[in-house]
Amino acid sequence: MNGDTDARLSANFRLLAESASTVAQDADLLFTAMLILCGVVALGVCIAVVFFAVRYRQGARVARGNVERHLGLELGWTLVPLALFIVLFAWGAHGFVRLYRVPPDALPVYVVAKQWMWKLQHRNGKREINELHVPLGQPVHLLMTSQDAIHSFYVPAFRLKQDLVPGRYTGLWFTATQLGEFRLFCAEYCGTEHSQMLGRVVVMNPGEYARWLGSGNEQPSLAQYGFARFRQLGCSGCHAAGSTVHAPALEGLIGRTVHLQDGRSLVADENYVRDAILLPKKDVVAGFEPVMPSFAGQVSEEDIQALIAYLRSTAQPAGAPR
Repeated sequence: MNGDTDARLSANFRLLAESASTVAQDADLLFTAMLILCGVVALGVCIAVVFFAVRYRQGARVARGNVERHLGLELGWTLVPLALFIVLFAWGAHGFVRLYRVPPDALPVYVVAKQWMWKLQHRNGKREINELHVPLGQPVHLLMTSQDAIHSFYVPAFRLKQDLVPGRYTGLWFTATQLGEFRLFCAEYCGTEHSQMLGRVVVMNPGEYARWLGSGNEQPSLAQYGFARFRQLGCSGCHAAGSTVHAPALEGLIGRTVHLQDGRSLVADENYVRDAILLPKKDVVAGFEPVMPSFAGQVSEEDIQALIAYLRSTAQPAGAPR
């Protein structure tokens, strides 16, 4: 009886929370190293405090004057901890930068947060609310924005937390390493029903995920819907290849360097596309007049994400002639 209880306790005991992604593994390793280093430093300080408190207590017969300088000792206790904490900083910075360098084979998932739910859409057009299905061992790229207040996409088991800010896109990527269901929270107070803004991430085998993704999906893909909106909004009248209007070409736009009228240059990303649709006079392309009207109030966040997916689909393979 006691043996079974001890076995269950040992099986349930975890020094750290459940880890279910490559991000979590890296974060846990860094956290453990930092915990050990800080613990060793704290222990050393405590031992030194106790030692000096006992040795130099009142009434003890010890020399208290003519303290000699030990340059090597001073340099040692200053530079060695400094070097160790610089290593920790570099380690953490490398992990942070890696989190935002999306692998080229990552599956895109578009996320819109609103009071008080998570709306998610996959590349083939399949939609989810408060659920995210992903395959095991496959990188997944989340492109996220908010429709109203600031929200925060938080999956503790993945060690992922990213704020979603109205008016801009944020993103990150992860690779799930464990099958199962994992809790999804909003970690930023967003109104009266904030505590009810819950969801789950379901990690499936790749075969099961492919069947789930293709089941009951009779709607167009996200890029196809984006192309339809591209034509409905009249974008093709100016930006199509055969248009007589002098407007920038959009094929393969995302990831391309764009030179602006004010002399600046930037790499076109999702935020640039969003601003070009809603605030067309913000970043005017060099050689073009600022005559494009704003589509603010005419397109939803889902429409903008579909347009972005369409523009991504126009990218040509490396080395292909333009």
